[in-house]
Amino acid sequence: MHDVYLYLHLLAMAYFVGGQLFLAASVVPALRGNPDRESVRAIARNFGQGSLGALAVLVVTGSAMASDQHLWKSGTLHAKLALVVVAILLVVVHARQPGRHVYEGLIFLVSLVIVGLGLHLATM
Repeated sequence: MHDVYLYLHLLAMAYFVGGQLFLAASVVPALRGNPDRESVRAIARNFGQGSLGALAVLVVTGSAMASDQHLWKSGTLHAKLALVVVAILLVVVHARQPGRHVYEGLIFLVSLVIVGLGLHLATM
């Protein structure tokens, strides 16, 4: 089952982090200055809904892998989990204040650190 958990975990991570990168690097610049703000909102809303699903998959599969590998006492895992909580809080705040674009950048930076910690855990 470990390979299934890992596959689903990586797929959800790719959606969450890759989607952020795609939005920041392609969608937002392409639509900047476009008076049709509703298109941007629809794209962001759809990505947000998918991100919630991806976060749920990440939590379930990450918990399963941590249990399988007996990582619950790992300081690296604790740091990663703390940042996951920070990322979730930032997503909630950003959903309530979508005009504050600083949250998008913070979510992306925290996500990159989480990925780095996950890579470190994978090599332990």
